[in-house]
Amino acid sequence: MIYMKRNLPGWERVLRLGGGMTLACATLLLLPMGWLFWAGLATALSLGLTGLVGFCPACAMVGRKPVGAS
Repeated sequence: MIYMKRNLPGWERVLRLGGGMTLACATLLLLPMGWLFWAGLATALSLGLTGLVGFCPACAMVGRKPVGAS
């Protein structure tokens, strides 16, 4: 199993989960089926997953340190 240290603090995880759910609801209710619909759902899914897991690969690539590391 791949182990990745969390690099998102608790407050950011909550914001990502809330933003992902909001974006998913807005996409499902407001956008017609098409490429923009699928892009919105993919973005909402990635926000939600990074919020649940606590690890963001993009943040790790730019050098964000794990939570608790100095």
